[in-house]
Amino acid sequence: MSAGAAVPPRLARSYTAARRHPWVLGKLGDWVIWFGPYSPAQLVVLGGGALLLIKTFAWWSWLGPVPVVVWLVSVWAVRGATIGGRSPFAAAFGLVQAMGQHPAGRIGGRAARDRRPQFLVGSFVIEQAPAPEEAVAVAAAVAAAVPATVPAGAVRQAGPASGLAQLLGASGFGTVPVRGL
Repeated sequence: MSAGAAVPPRLARSYTAARRHPWVLGKLGDWVIWFGPYSPAQLVVLGGGALLLIKTFAWWSWLGPVPVVVWLVSVWAVRGATIGGRSPFAAAFGLVQAMGQHPAGRIGGRAARDRRPQFLVGSFVIEQAPAPEEAVAVAAAVAAAVPATVPAGAVRQAGPASGLAQLLGASGFGTVPVRGL
């Protein structure tokens, strides 16, 4: 780029959950219900609390307006209630869904099930052990095929010698067997 060219500024936007999903009730255009709009959790507390206060009026009537004030404060308190970053209804739905799943879980969208047991079929052969004189003959043949001593020039080392090999080589005690032959 040339030095005179203007670089447009980078622009980033971050939207809250409320702007992505404005799920509130009680707002139609510019008109809003008193003290609203309300979230679904607030409406549940509002309706359930009203029903509870009406049905139990005989129990709390001697307290005066205290239960009604507590009810209204609880409606206000649940306005932004979240459980693990989710709305209470989404969290409850997830809990019900998790309780209804197969205990072993799911694989590829289907319930994971154990495979049916199957019999394993196989065979083995038991042979007679060789006679002792035969074993001695085999051991003698193996010993004859492998040389008892290795000439000093036959040891070939792949890579640099280790410190121990250098020490023993300089002392004249002989060569150290090397892996990889």
